[in-house]
Amino acid sequence: MTQADSFELKRFGITAGLTNYAAAYATGLLAARRLLTLKKMADMYKGQEKLDGKLYSVMDHCDDDRRPFKAHLDVGLVRTTTGNRVFGCMKGASDGGLYIPHNEKRFPGFRVLKQEVVTNKRGKKVEAEDEGKKTEYKPEEHKEHILGAHVQKYFDILKKGDANKFNKQFSQWNKCLTAAKVKNMQELYTKTHAAIRAKPQAADKAKKTPVRKEIKPRPNLTFQDSKKRTWTRVKKTASSVKKERIAQLINKVKASYAK
Repeated sequence: MTQADSFELKRFGITAGLTNYAAAYATGLLAARRLLTLKKMADMYKGQEKLDGKLYSVMDHCDDDRRPFKAHLDVGLVRTTTGNRVFGCMKGASDGGLYIPHNEKRFPGFRVLKQEVVTNKRGKKVEAEDEGKKTEYKPEEHKEHILGAHVQKYFDILKKGDANKFNKQFSQWNKCLTAAKVKNMQELYTKTHAAIRAKPQAADKAKKTPVRKEIKPRPNLTFQDSKKRTWTRVKKTASSVKKERIAQLINKVKASYAK
């Protein structure tokens, strides 16, 4: 029904880091807002406008007149490890206003707590009453990944340290932040999220007309483009002309044998 690509983020000011977690979130947000705009549900379900990294479901803000658009995540061959960017894309689509059933178990910031082993005087393990795994989820850590704070931290470390390594890894990011006139990546992604919500529609692709000129007239019409490449378009010959040409060739062969 719709699609969005991380390369479209260049239109919103992000020209570097198009494959990280923050870019995946922005792409998911773009897809969700584009679909809801297409279905005329953008004003009805605005999603999570105030980013906090917490678990959000648009079903908690369901309208009685029209239910939210429901979708399911299809990861394909992607490994569903905790913190994978495919879940960042899902989080962006969910915050964008789509109803995607999920939980926080695969988000950055979620971890299983290691329990202390209780032993008796002889060192034998004592069974606890509650054998279930204890977990915790830190939404502020997830928010940092959504806004690229983890990348910004490494950006600042290299900038203060190794200049050659910084230029090798973050030269494009440096140009991106300078062009967007922002101080850091968090400010850039916040600005991008607002721009996506303002205008999620796909940009019209301009039709490219090849620059060509004729260098030879008909019947062997030859063209040349701006890169000096040439190609010939031979004019179609009528069947009567072809038959006449074949007859002349046959007569010429017969005459040579008559001699």
